[in-house]
Amino acid sequence: MIKLLSHLSYVAITSPDVEASVRFYEEQVGLTVVDRIDGAVYLRCWGDYYAYSVVVVPGDEPSLETMAWRTSSAEALEEAAKRIEAAGVQGEWLESVPHIGRAYRFVGPFGHSMTLHWDVTRHQASPESASTYPDRPEKRSKVAGAPRQLDHVTIATSDVDAFVQWYVDVLGFRFMARTVLDEAPISVFSVLTTNEKSHDLGVVLDGSTRAGRVNHYAFWVDTREELLIAADVLIENGIPIEYGPSIHGIGEQNFLYYREPSSLRIELNTGGYRNYVPDWEANTWKPSQGSNNFYRNSSMPMSMTESFPPADGPSATEEGVPDEIKDALFNPYAKHGQG
Repeated sequence: MIKLLSHLSYVAITSPDVEASVRFYEEQVGLTVVDRIDGAVYLRCWGDYYAYSVVVVPGDEPSLETMAWRTSSAEALEEAAKRIEAAGVQGEWLESVPHIGRAYRFVGPFGHSMTLHWDVTRHQASPESASTYPDRPEKRSKVAGAPRQLDHVTIATSDVDAFVQWYVDVLGFRFMARTVLDEAPISVFSVLTTNEKSHDLGVVLDGSTRAGRVNHYAFWVDTREELLIAADVLIENGIPIEYGPSIHGIGEQNFLYYREPSSLRIELNTGGYRNYVPDWEANTWKPSQGSNNFYRNSSMPMSMTESFPPADGPSATEEGVPDEIKDALFNPYAKHGQG
């Protein structure tokens, strides 16, 4: 099977107050504005090789407008589009995505927009921002804890296992791990990847009636120390930390979650393992094993179960949930010591 996708290239999010979100990304996260087109603002991390990695688009509520993936070749883009349509999903070809050009955009069976492309515009640093290191696209950011690059996106869906199966079968994602409740055989979380990372696409269970929601998206910093510095800077600037710093069991990344002004959740992460095994078989974790919090010494706040746009919340799977495990399904990590 031809390898179709290479990596996550950008996320486009909506915000009710674009300028407030953009200021936050510039001043608190450390991104740089590179363009403004028709009300949308394009930003990049200092270490991203392409023109941008985040797009902030006007919208009535915070949401994921699309998640974009670069294919492994021009031929892979054509093949991916054929496979998507053969699977019963009709997308559309876009000829003029800013700084990318031709792309194929579709809405998957669980309501999430995905944009596939091969062509890119590589970042060209100005003389004053050019790095002395040839492999760096520009100098390191002056903002403490600023991320090097975009890392992953985690969406919410009504059926975690079915979502995983479709994206594995149709687009060739590698299924890396999942979490199943201790109390019942219900999948509440899975991770997929297009490369050697533990994941660049996460999937959480969504019991709401609203399709296509997103839980968070994540940036990468080089070291755990930078992540801790970022936490210090956030607190000193009056920005609440929602969860962390700590380490996930699945993937073994250090993590830190906080919110941007629209209320959308951002993660900083670093560390974790690399997996090059071509025939990897996904392991099943339980919350009691520390799937979310490796140390199993704290509880995840209920707010982390919120996804975007707001909806009627995680209430049940489509098949219903036994009364005795409803609390666990709402927040399987809420019990102290279960990660």
